[in-house]
Amino acid sequence: MAARYSRFRFATASAVCFAGGVLFASGMDWTKISWAQSTTGNRPAVVRGPSSPEGTSTFADIAERVTPGVVAVNTSRTARPRANLRGRVPQGMEDFLEQFGAPQPRQQRGEGSGFILTGDGYIVTNHHVVADADQVSITLSDKRVFKARIIGSDSTTDVAVLKIDARGLPTLTIGDDETTRIGEWVLAVGNPLGLDFTVTAGIISAKGRGSEINLPNAGNFTVSDFIQTDAAINPGNSGGPLINMRGEVIGLNSAIASQTGFYSGYGFAIPITLVKNVTDALIKDGRVRLPVMGVSVQPALPEDAGINGLSRVGGVKVAGFNPADAGPAKAAGIEVGDLIITVDGKPVDRVSSLQRAVRQRRVGDVIPVEVMRFGTKKTFKVKLVEAETNASLAVNTEDPASKANPASGKLGLSVEPLPAEGATRLRTNGRGVRGADVSEDGPARDRLFAGSDIVLAVLYPTPRRDIRSVADLQEILGGLKDGDYVSLLVQSVDPRGGQRVVNLRVGG
Repeated sequence: MAARYSRFRFATASAVCFAGGVLFASGMDWTKISWAQSTTGNRPAVVRGPSSPEGTSTFADIAERVTPGVVAVNTSRTARPRANLRGRVPQGMEDFLEQFGAPQPRQQRGEGSGFILTGDGYIVTNHHVVADADQVSITLSDKRVFKARIIGSDSTTDVAVLKIDARGLPTLTIGDDETTRIGEWVLAVGNPLGLDFTVTAGIISAKGRGSEINLPNAGNFTVSDFIQTDAAINPGNSGGPLINMRGEVIGLNSAIASQTGFYSGYGFAIPITLVKNVTDALIKDGRVRLPVMGVSVQPALPEDAGINGLSRVGGVKVAGFNPADAGPAKAAGIEVGDLIITVDGKPVDRVSSLQRAVRQRRVGDVIPVEVMRFGTKKTFKVKLVEAETNASLAVNTEDPASKANPASGKLGLSVEPLPAEGATRLRTNGRGVRGADVSEDGPARDRLFAGSDIVLAVLYPTPRRDIRSVADLQEILGGLKDGDYVSLLVQSVDPRGGQRVVNLRVGG
């Protein structure tokens, strides 16, 4: 009977796992189950590498040293269901059920991890671990339990700071994630699946992971700059430290990539340099002033390098401004379609490296930004401003039923006029033609999408020209020949899509 019940609990837990995508690794009422991991041979006792100092060579040494500085974070919140049953129960039953009174509030509990930052009780964890919590408690490795208060929490970086009333606590040493290398050993310490103070080992699999990780509830200002590791990270690990072989914290474990909701080989940690910047601000001011350039960007593609005469793909492409048609980057002279290659003297090879460079400065700082503009290198001075993180950029549109008109076949794209009502809702100011059909063998395949993309302007060949009709686009494309590049400013009708720049090669 007990075995049958255990199998039932395991099946129930598996069925409710989020099926696909990247999941935050905090435990929220996860069924407590045994979790067996097989090994393939004995792990070497000594794992010292060329750069590892003497005295910190074994996993056991590191685990023994850091575990006292790791904590379990337990949260609870009250979910209050609606009392009105009208329309939600069979007709005629409402009065019968409501006579028993309103439904009682229901407690939801969550589990996560954290680590002790200071001996007087400051603790670091993830924002998503404590978000919306009514009560937070901390359990130390010596089993002492403390009530905690939230000092501050930042959703854009997923970092939070807690405080407990205690003194003389064991703390962890902060390391430098920028000097770590792919392939180095790391340990993840936390409380996965209710198994408190668990240590797992792996290597740094990658650094600077960003836009390829589709985090749930990501917003316009969400910072995506992750260390990827194959150390096992499961629900409940969120907020725990990622430790190098010197026993230093180099990351804050935050998310997993899994089809089941459990470990499948990929975990992600927030770099400790970013975490430290945020925690310092939260402890000092209780909030984070997020410095931004006021641009929306997208990763560079081979066509972006080609249109700028670059021999290798690099930089990030400016797709728009925030707020629209304003902000410090636009004021400095940066334009849509520019390829940002350095910020503050640091190379920019992906979105995450741009975010990292900007987040290391303060609101009000003026930083140099180097761009390529269709083959010409330019440098601008941009004054960082504080992000308006509550700004909404969402727009709505309807699905117009207009007859498609053909455009030049050089891109494998047919377009149609944008109906006046749709243009008003999208605030295109009279610009734009909507994609109606995309050829299976043309340059626009998988880059532009019928029914959901609106071509607002042609940025290259210069000068920039707004597209207000099908004829406008036909005229420009008609002057191009195979091998030429064209740069299009495109807006999605999806509120989450925003604007982007699409560079295509005619005949490519």
